[in-house]
Amino acid sequence: MKFISLYLAVSMLFFICLVTGCSSLQPATFIFYPEQKEVVFNEPDEMLEEELSALDKTGVWVTPSIISPTESREKGINNFPLTINRQVEFYLHLFQNRQRRSFQIWLSRSGKYKDFIRYELRKAGLPEDLLYLAMIESGFNPSAYSHAHAVGLWQFIRGTGLHYGLRIDSWVDERRDPKKATTAAIAYLSKLYRDFDDWYLAVAAYNAGEGRIGRAIKRHNTRNFWEIAQHKSLHLETKRYVPKLIAAIMIAREPEKYGFTDIEYKVPVAYDIVKVSPRTSLAAVAVAAGVDIGIISSLNNELRRKQTPPDLKHYKLKVPGGSSEIVAANLKRVHPLFTTGYKTHTVRKGDTIAKVCRKYNINKKTLLKANNLRSSHLKAGTRLRIPYTTIRYVLLPEGVSPEKYYSKAGRGSQLVLHKLKKGDTLSRISKLYNVPVELIIQWNDISNVRRIKAGQQLALYIDRGRAGTKQRHTTVKPVGRKTAIITLSDNKKRYISEKSVEAQLTWYKVRSGDSLWVIARKFGVPAQSIRQWNNLKSNLIHPGNRLIVRKI
Repeated sequence: MKFISLYLAVSMLFFICLVTGCSSLQPATFIFYPEQKEVVFNEPDEMLEEELSALDKTGVWVTPSIISPTESREKGINNFPLTINRQVEFYLHLFQNRQRRSFQIWLSRSGKYKDFIRYELRKAGLPEDLLYLAMIESGFNPSAYSHAHAVGLWQFIRGTGLHYGLRIDSWVDERRDPKKATTAAIAYLSKLYRDFDDWYLAVAAYNAGEGRIGRAIKRHNTRNFWEIAQHKSLHLETKRYVPKLIAAIMIAREPEKYGFTDIEYKVPVAYDIVKVSPRTSLAAVAVAAGVDIGIISSLNNELRRKQTPPDLKHYKLKVPGGSSEIVAANLKRVHPLFTTGYKTHTVRKGDTIAKVCRKYNINKKTLLKANNLRSSHLKAGTRLRIPYTTIRYVLLPEGVSPEKYYSKAGRGSQLVLHKLKKGDTLSRISKLYNVPVELIIQWNDISNVRRIKAGQQLALYIDRGRAGTKQRHTTVKPVGRKTAIITLSDNKKRYISEKSVEAQLTWYKVRSGDSLWVIARKFGVPAQSIRQWNNLKSNLIHPGNRLIVRKI
């Protein structure tokens, strides 16, 4: 069987956290930048056509002489039967020469998995040598992706994986979980051996499907794999599967005998289990654990969105060994911020503003403003800043609430309080402030979005000043009975009425298609008032501008 593995990149991750913490003077942070889609191709298939062409030249497939027969069922099935013929010799030569470097890497990787796979095979009464089936399937790579759309260590296709209890959807792909995939592979191999009572036929069926092998047995009236292989009823890709496995087992059993004397076997990775809430971000867990996100992602390779699925009450997340207590304690203190980051695009010959905008899915005005460009003409070699939205995670000091932390001068985020009015929805608020719904839910510990009501106050934390942005912020100070001073980050002050203060001023981020008139209608205030509040000399505004407006 062949397998697929995709690392689906996400640009935004969210989570709902757990409890309490450790002391910290300064917040630890992690910025999650959008990842490129990554496809990890299946290494054993990289030179498949060349391999099959050379194998085809070995000539007639004959029944080989037995080297190591399997033991009887009464004694327990402990060994995979080893035989030798020209096809097995072909793979022994291939692994020692042309594919030596690859085989060395596969042997090294086997160290991470062979102990627990052997244990599970022994427990199921299957030959322990079957662990090397994972070698010829994926090279012991739990993220391997094959041309046949098969995924993981054991290269399950979707249908077979689902049949043997693996969860496969847009959130989780358990074909990429080594332990769960191993359990499924053992169940499937056990079934195949019961069907065919022969390990060569069973592993051939693992590759081609039991139906094809069953039809070949009937057509040629034999249960001898080598006799069937002499005919064309099986594809060469399936026939090669058995001698390739035999050769891999022979070398893996005695690597020094075949010239592999310098193998540094990787060691199994120790991990703990922590129960976390739905939509927990792996980036947030990395901050809580004090490790790089790559470590958490590797341990939880089955999570396609780098986030736990939303449909489970809790998810058993793997964290580095010995860190479960500190992760559980720190998660409540990990706080997400919605922010803007920048990537770089180097202008090539033929690039236009429109072409760059299409590539990064941004509008022309945003691109021009982000790069202080007045002209749409681009010169080859110019480096453009491309803005994108992302999440920054901060580990707050112990005992300090987000409100208290961000109320202090100089902090990196603006606390915005939004008072719900009749008819408000989280979707509408999400669009109003240009932040994800999931983040609003987390910030305010909302357990049921249908239960929010008019008069309820929501806290929003909008990052200001990251990646070179110059976003404005305010402080409001009462002066007298009817007026107050509003101070902007540029130190400009304006007097506003006490009534406006009570109405709670906040910020609005201008989006593509907005005009001053549209924003005024949205907030139910005169356009002239917005101009006065923001010291605008005209009605001209641009996407990305932040305007003071009155909450509705």
